[in-house]
Amino acid sequence: MSQNTNVKRFVSTGRSKGTSSQSAYGVLIIGAGFSGIGVAIQLEKAGLGDYMILEAGEGVGGAWHFNTYPGVAVDIPSFSYSFSFEKNPNWSRVFAKGNELKSYAEHCVKKYKIESKIALNTSVVGCDFDEANDLWCVRTGYGKEFKARFLVGATGVLNQPKKPEIKGVDDFAGITMHTARWDHSVDIKGKRVGIIGTGASALQVIPEIAPLTKQLTVFQRTPIWVLPKPDAKIPGKIRKLLSKYPLIQAPLRLVSQSAVEVGFVLTAHYHKQFKIAKYYEKLALAHLEKQVEDYDIRQKLTPKYGFGCKRPSASNNYLPTFNRSNVKLVVDPIDYIDEKSVHTQDRAKHDFDILICATGFKVFENGNMPPFPVKGVSGLDLEKWWDNNRYQAYEGVSIPGFPNFFMVLGPNGFNGASYFQLIEMQARHIVRCLKSANNKSARRVEIKPGANKRFFVEMKSRSKNQVFFSNNCGVANSYYFDKHGDVPFRPSTSLEAHWRSFTFPLSDYEFSGFDEFPQRSEAI
Repeated sequence: MSQNTNVKRFVSTGRSKGTSSQSAYGVLIIGAGFSGIGVAIQLEKAGLGDYMILEAGEGVGGAWHFNTYPGVAVDIPSFSYSFSFEKNPNWSRVFAKGNELKSYAEHCVKKYKIESKIALNTSVVGCDFDEANDLWCVRTGYGKEFKARFLVGATGVLNQPKKPEIKGVDDFAGITMHTARWDHSVDIKGKRVGIIGTGASALQVIPEIAPLTKQLTVFQRTPIWVLPKPDAKIPGKIRKLLSKYPLIQAPLRLVSQSAVEVGFVLTAHYHKQFKIAKYYEKLALAHLEKQVEDYDIRQKLTPKYGFGCKRPSASNNYLPTFNRSNVKLVVDPIDYIDEKSVHTQDRAKHDFDILICATGFKVFENGNMPPFPVKGVSGLDLEKWWDNNRYQAYEGVSIPGFPNFFMVLGPNGFNGASYFQLIEMQARHIVRCLKSANNKSARRVEIKPGANKRFFVEMKSRSKNQVFFSNNCGVANSYYFDKHGDVPFRPSTSLEAHWRSFTFPLSDYEFSGFDEFPQRSEAI
């Protein structure tokens, strides 16, 4: 694969002193979801074109490539679900379907001409920092090793499906599948189907499959707060108008972004100041009472924790599904599963043909943060470092002891707003570091421990204002909480995060290993 050598000297690193004959990239990006795509586009815009994206899947889009279950869609308005520099006028609905997000990812890759720099079907199994040469060595599942001066982890957090921790789950002899890896060859028509979980994906898939099944049994551990969904088709005339006059999209995006900012960011991180959660609770309870006929079922579907403790959602068709005669809600805990049945602790036995796990993803857990071993200075293991020091990263991007390594939406990087605006902010942070290293001819860039500690202490000091620690969240079973009892979100407004991506002191980083770099002479 040929590479563009008409880029700044720094990112055409070539072979460094003491390395093998294999050429090294300037930057390796792991993941071709929107995080990886967003970083790549910003690198291109900055003239830092010597990079490669490694993607485990056979297509781009990340979560929107792998998640194809019935009903999959965005859960914030589509107008917020695009890059600010590449707004999409063609969403078919206010809340777009998943296949449209997949198409949008492919559009961005094609428009910004980064297809040739993406290696599909290339799973990463480990990353090691070569201290002698200030290079990252990245091992892949098929045995090839890539080298790069800089490494960007853009694997996202919702990519490792989580199997339910239930005795005998692997003993079920019927068909078992996870919503995140939906098998479209499975015919559920007229079948007895059990679904474990009532989170965001279950909320979307249950109304879609319920009319097709003979019997659908929903196993609920923790109910979800459900708000009315202001969804609607966007007429073709409106889409044509948005395409013809792109400036019209700006106010739509502003309204959408503002709704998300109030709906989660202010509600969650400024709970004590604004008390917005109580309003949403009243709205959700009224929605529940209006949509579910049976009092007992309504009680079972009523959360016992405060709004915002775990991911809320919006739907107009999830709750009415429980009015159907072929849908059963089970709230007794599952005891075990055998070849034919799910057994609950009330000694009831539920027989199925198909078992669906809507049990979400590994998030702040070993095996996902990161999804492969990352070893920094002196073999320091990132997963173990977080085990010992709590989840933390400077501005959600950098970790001391891991030079030349950047993350997108790492710990304390995500504040609950649109992923796209946060991706842009963190890509800007990364590009600022790379351009500074380029100007200094520095081979190594590492966040200073003192700067990292300062940021971590600041973020933790704000937790007293968050909904997570003041609204009966202990019974929420929320993946927001990590093993340390922290919620590693960024407790700040999007405006603050945006401003800091422009203004964080570059002096918080140590730039070293000043050297001249030979140009990479051969193609890879």
